[in-house]
Amino acid sequence: MNDVKCECGHVNPHGTFFCEACGKVLLEEDEQDKQKQMIDMRYEGSARRSQTYNKTLIDKIWNFFSSVKVGVWLILITLVASAVGTILPQEMYIPQTMPAEQYYQDQYGWVGKLYFELGFNNLYSSWWYLLLMALIGVSLVICSLDRVIPLYKALKAQRVTRHEGFLNRQRLFAISKNVIEADSLIKVKERLKAKRYHIREENGDLLAEKNRFSRWGPYINHIGLIIFLIGGMLRFIPGMYVDKVMWIREGETKVIPETNGEYFVTNNQFIKQDYNKNKDNKAFEATIDRVGMIPKNYQSNVTLYQTAKRTITGEKPDLKKVKDYQIRVNHPLTFNGYSLYQVDYKLDELNTMTFTFINKQTNQPYGDLTINLFDPKEKYDLGNGYSVEVLSYFPDFEFSKSGEPSTKSRIPNNPAFVFRMTAPDKPKGETSFVAIKQTIEPFGNNEYKMKFRGIGTKNVSGLTVRKDSTIWAIILGGIIFMIGVIQGAYWNHRRIWIQRKNGEIWVAAHTNKNWYGLTREMEAILEDTNLTMPEDQLQKKKME
Repeated sequence: MNDVKCECGHVNPHGTFFCEACGKVLLEEDEQDKQKQMIDMRYEGSARRSQTYNKTLIDKIWNFFSSVKVGVWLILITLVASAVGTILPQEMYIPQTMPAEQYYQDQYGWVGKLYFELGFNNLYSSWWYLLLMALIGVSLVICSLDRVIPLYKALKAQRVTRHEGFLNRQRLFAISKNVIEADSLIKVKERLKAKRYHIREENGDLLAEKNRFSRWGPYINHIGLIIFLIGGMLRFIPGMYVDKVMWIREGETKVIPETNGEYFVTNNQFIKQDYNKNKDNKAFEATIDRVGMIPKNYQSNVTLYQTAKRTITGEKPDLKKVKDYQIRVNHPLTFNGYSLYQVDYKLDELNTMTFTFINKQTNQPYGDLTINLFDPKEKYDLGNGYSVEVLSYFPDFEFSKSGEPSTKSRIPNNPAFVFRMTAPDKPKGETSFVAIKQTIEPFGNNEYKMKFRGIGTKNVSGLTVRKDSTIWAIILGGIIFMIGVIQGAYWNHRRIWIQRKNGEIWVAAHTNKNWYGLTREMEAILEDTNLTMPEDQLQKKKME
């Protein structure tokens, strides 16, 4: 597969349809007859690697990814996978009360189980989804290189004087005879310059060209898409993109997720305000009467802390106050690239339960104990030989299918306890199962019991922790993509050849799109001259 040297002296790569410099068709005569009347100008007749080489493994891989059909299929497969990923919620959005596999199966049956096993629960971070995105990127790169490099070389190598076979096989072509050249060509050149054509002359021949940059529009699009894909894939690198939900109770201090233990936040107070139909805009009156209370504002008054030094796991951190802030909807707390958004809340969540150790017959109390439902102690000493041991704790109590007590979650929505109550006259203790409005004595009647006295509640703030170090790539890719769209959509590459051939004037024209606009422009350029207006040979052929 050697290079082909044209009679004009230009050396063309093997597979070139017509000479990049002069336009002479390089096929054999019998093959030329099989071609259409007009030559294919899409890539200036240049030799694309994918259509020339097909021997080695690299050739076959290149040819596979250079196909537009392959790129379209990869995009379609990715779109279908993305659509399937929206049918059920992603794992990050499901309640963290049980293993994801169990949750999907319990909530959605065999469909949920299959959904989980195929990896759609974490679709956008799954290896095969990332592979699809990478293959789309490879396809874009190879498609672009396979076309843009030969096209650039061909346009750069083009000469003013072109071969007769090149001119008479253009879509717009005409021959003018008995022309007074001087006056006509002067008018044409002036009008071409007025229309911002770049004019080159050689041996009395003329090439007028403008808007060549528009030919690179699709490839600018590809560059934008590639940068956009890179930005999307960067999100799966740890620390580059964070989107986590944290629940924090009033008075609680917690480490902020994905900050490597460097930042902590304390929820000092949660505030919720509702619209008042008597004080606020009267437009809300009907809605308030229909649906009840409507939140006007909810916010978390917090304090942000930073650790003074790195701590070992289990060591109490040395916190340094950074600032106080009121986090409201759309008014996040921003620090060091992170943002804390107010997104949800829970009012009056159970926090503590208080019991009294009493004698069942006499109701005589022997002491009170308050249990922190998020951190219960194993044993509570009431003094004078009376104590209570927490044998089992079920924050969200339910009976399992086997009839055994279990918990649905770690949130104390329905707390239940198994107590062992010890008294001076009961040194071995008595066992009692205590839940809300329910007490069970599994080993017979007890002499003592735990009498419920009251509960303590706290409001809980739902905050989203966000950090996006990839947004610059996504924005840059989008901007470059739109530049390519505008570049290719609002301009078109136009060329006009005017050449002397045996006492005649040959005029040919080509554009990569908008032939009607080029025809109108040619009419204005050739008006009041002796040059014949080029005829649309494609339309003429269709008429015939």
